[in-house]
Amino acid sequence: MDHPLLSSAHALLTPAQMKIGDRAAISYGRSRLDLIESAGLAVSQAVQDRWSLRPVLILIGPGDNGADGLVCARRLRESSWPVTIALLDESDGLNDHRTHLLNMWKGETTGFCLQSLAAKPLVIDAIFGSGLSRPIEGAARIMIDSLIESKLEICAIDVPSGLDGATGQMRGAAAPSQLTVTFFRKKPGHLLFPGRGICGDIVVADMGLSDEVLKAAAPDTFENHPSLWLHLYPWPDINAHKYKRGHVLVRGGGLITGASRLTARGAMRIGAGLVTLASPPESWIVYACALTSVMVVAFHSEPEFQTLVDDPRFHVVAMGPGMGVGEQTRQHVLAALATQKPVVLDADALTSFQDCPMLLFNAIKGPCVLTPHEGEFSRLFKVKGDKLSRARAAAAQSGSVVLLKGPDTVIAGPDGRAIINANAPAHLATAGSGDVLTGFIAGLLAQGLDPFLAAAASAWLHGETANSLGIGLIADDLPDALASVFQALKI
Repeated sequence: MDHPLLSSAHALLTPAQMKIGDRAAISYGRSRLDLIESAGLAVSQAVQDRWSLRPVLILIGPGDNGADGLVCARRLRESSWPVTIALLDESDGLNDHRTHLLNMWKGETTGFCLQSLAAKPLVIDAIFGSGLSRPIEGAARIMIDSLIESKLEICAIDVPSGLDGATGQMRGAAAPSQLTVTFFRKKPGHLLFPGRGICGDIVVADMGLSDEVLKAAAPDTFENHPSLWLHLYPWPDINAHKYKRGHVLVRGGGLITGASRLTARGAMRIGAGLVTLASPPESWIVYACALTSVMVVAFHSEPEFQTLVDDPRFHVVAMGPGMGVGEQTRQHVLAALATQKPVVLDADALTSFQDCPMLLFNAIKGPCVLTPHEGEFSRLFKVKGDKLSRARAAAAQSGSVVLLKGPDTVIAGPDGRAIINANAPAHLATAGSGDVLTGFIAGLLAQGLDPFLAAAASAWLHGETANSLGIGLIADDLPDALASVFQALKI
């Protein structure tokens, strides 16, 4: 799918799309054997860059992955590395190129026997590639289980065998690798858990393939990176004033006040010109005393809240954090959506519709970003499957951008585009961090950024800010630390 805002350098290709790319490369003059030779050479170079000279055991499967492993074996042996290949005995579907390359092999050969692991070699996993369509069983499963138990150092070719490259899910079992060498572009399974947790460091070999090959593969999923959205980022203009930078209305909670304060501060810090927090009367004094750059206004009735969201001076509405689950929250969300202004919905604004999700979806007529974590997502959407597929289905069903949070956050648009965010550290999992993210998204929407890219930019900035703070951060730290991330981006 062509889209001018998405950088091809960060495209992710499913195994099926990569096969299309391979066919395109062949149609442009590359032979299949040439591609295999390039892949095997890339793996051998990556191994030599990573490890010192040592015994190597290469586990060879029946397909192209095994053929790549045989080229790697030959190249390492030519560099004086002691290499043994272990062949998986599968007589069905043997690859012709694998057979040709096996006939060229002059080194030591063995079968899939556990004794070969006793010498604790460096293992190169060339059993199965990313397109595996069935659970691993038999000798391959026994070997993989033994690798998991052995904790040997492993380099995986394309993906650790047993990992689905499209979804990041396991097909039975897969041994964690310290290094994974893949080709041309990463795959979604390299970034989606549990796959991301077992791939180790990832090296992408470009294979000398052209942009035309990528165009033929028609990527629709991307790894989040500033190059996807930075050229449209709404940096302050010298001639701009606060009213041109947008005004965010945040609905504050009555009893839980910290969550919406974090949202308001996040929206302010990411660049919204003004932020107003709408407070129930009993909490007004708490918000007014705690917030300085954010304005606070009390509403005393449903009509007063309706008047607030209808006010044309407010450009974006952010709702959910700390609001409470119930009928009032539902009605306030519906009132905001009826304005067709951009709306960001999180937390209680989502859970309040768990018994009537279609009421919410049917009310979404304007730009909208939903930011559920897995629990909130499961209450609202009844879709099944891997994370990427579920996020896409939810976006299509709701007609909104869906940001499905987690260590592998997925941002999906109703048009089918998706971005996987992979820069969030473990220490970002702390109370209130999602409330700040809601504010970031609302602040970028107020400045005119497209909802899909506003969600993607916010997720990346959120993760990068957490990385800059390090272990020990709390959600309160995130808005203020964003400034240093901005400075680095502007250099």
